[in-house]
This record gives sequence, C-alpha cells and structure tokens, in this order.
Amino acid sequence: MRHLLRMAGHSARTNMHARNLAIVWAPNLLRSRDIEASGFNGTAAFMEVRVQSIVVEFILTHVEQLF
Repeated sequence: MRHLLRMAGHSARTNMHARNLAIVWAPNLLRSRDIEASGFNGTAAFMEVRVQSIVVEFILTHVEQLF
C-alpha cells in the first residue's frame, strides 16, 4: 500500500492518483471468490468492483493511520 501511495504521489505526471490506482488494483487486492464462483457479469460484477475500489481508495488515502 505504501508503494501505491508513492505512485499516487507522481499523479501530476502519470494521472494515476489514488482513485485510478484503486480501480486498477482493487480486483487483485480484494479478490472476490463470490464473483468468480457465481460467474457474475454485467451490473453485479461492476457493483462489486466499485465497492472494492472504494475500499482500496480509502486505504490508500489513510495509509499512515492504518499502517
């Protein structure tokens, strides 16, 4: 998480701020076996990934307090 936070620190050049990093990394960091097992697709999968990205974004914006 600290590494991702460092990457977010370069967002002026990369446009990879905490939200974009969360969108990219959330499915890997918070892997959902429910989605994989049930074969969610479409809206249900999108909503699950959305929740995951919100959680990862929260963690990234509060790394110092959490870790």
